[in-house]
Amino acid sequence: MTAARLPRDARGRRPQFYAAQGLDQAMSMILVLAAELSVMRERMDTLEGVLAAHGIDATAAIEAHEPSPETLARREAWRQAFLARLYYLARKDAADAARGETEQAFRRTIEDIAQA
Repeated sequence: MTAARLPRDARGRRPQFYAAQGLDQAMSMILVLAAELSVMRERMDTLEGVLAAHGIDATAAIEAHEPSPETLARREAWRQAFLARLYYLARKDAADAARGETEQAFRRTIEDIAQA
């Protein structure tokens, strides 16, 4: 029996910190990229240290390396998952718009509740 896949997006409005349209999305993307870069830099530094301790010139080995089709497929899968994280807010906004969850609809709901 396969369980149904539930949406993993938070519903409803997100707080908006910047007045300019899209700036919150851009900042979110920048922070995702910064986090990824920070993790990769630490891993590369560790790897370079381990290899140097074993007498391996990592720079030359990396330049000469030819990745296998399996490696390329694994990298593409990672890239797609990364892009999904990077464009999360843009994708969520598009889904919200498709469901009609606009700011105007939100305000109408608040007004309806206030009048009840």
